[in-house]
Amino acid sequence: MNFSKEEKDNYTIVTSNVEKLDSTNAPELKSELVLINKNSVNNIVLDMSQSRYCDSSGLSAILIGNRLCKDSGGKFVISGLQPNVMKLVEISQLNSVLNIEDSLSDAESTMNS
Repeated sequence: MNFSKEEKDNYTIVTSNVEKLDSTNAPELKSELVLINKNSVNNIVLDMSQSRYCDSSGLSAILIGNRLCKDSGGKFVISGLQPNVMKLVEISQLNSVLNIEDSLSDAESTMNS
């Protein structure tokens, strides 16, 4: 499975199990995020620690998750961005838009605060 999810009390963790988040699997991530949000979960942590590459379609899926959570009054936090992915986020100037934490435990702390 490309993406796995773990439901917690007040948020869901989605883990990217792909090395490259690109046009071949970004639609799957997008539909997963939409489905989670439709099930009344508006706090999502996206663990990207296993993804070493991300293209514009991957960023688009991430932004959709961010917007869904924001529109429903929740939080969307990304954790574990690899250097190449972080660079893309910074070049796109999305580091000012997205909630980014270094590790999954930091992201979970953000959700619990």
